[in-house]
Amino acid sequence: MTPRTFIFARAKLFVIASLAAALTLTACGNGGQPQAEQSASPTVSASASPTPTAAYKPADAKGKAQNVPVPVLPEAAKANSKEGVEAFAKYWFEVLSYAYETGDLAIWSAKTSAECTFCTRIRQGVESAYLKGRWVVGGKMTTPLVEVTFKSEALSQRVILQTIQAQIDYYDADGSIGQPATPLSNSASIMIAAFESGSWKVKDLGLIR
Repeated sequence: MTPRTFIFARAKLFVIASLAAALTLTACGNGGQPQAEQSASPTVSASASPTPTAAYKPADAKGKAQNVPVPVLPEAAKANSKEGVEAFAKYWFEVLSYAYETGDLAIWSAKTSAECTFCTRIRQGVESAYLKGRWVVGGKMTTPLVEVTFKSEALSQRVILQTIQAQIDYYDADGSIGQPATPLSNSASIMIAAFESGSWKVKDLGLIR
């Protein structure tokens, strides 16, 4: 072997050794799996798995409702139109239903004017039902019928709704019955809503006798 051949052979061994070392480091740094295998492995498996959400549990005689879905304002309800106020009126009662089920009035209050006298009575009733650890069972609200005669030039719109509310049972913090149940109701309501600063707000509410 000539000196030149010897040098070339040493250089070749050095390259092979370096590559082997690099592959060993890569394998160790990736849990013992070669880079080629890692890149071939699907990286979306973790993100593809849906994040588990806590299960909704309605209230019962043993305790309050848990993980109640929060109503989402529909896109249609953001428009100053006949369709917009109809969608808003339905959403408003969905949020009120959520308040009965959870005691949380924040969203509903933000869509309700303080000048609405009947709304104030509703607010006081819900607050009392959840005072000092109390809770309610039932009270879900639906609006099967909504009618609007939209007047684009008007400052507010008049909405007539059929509102159905399930029976409400009241419980004290110790689990005892707090007060007589409110039976199921099926009534007609008149809502006065105004479009202010880009969104709808309830100005008044009443029952049609």
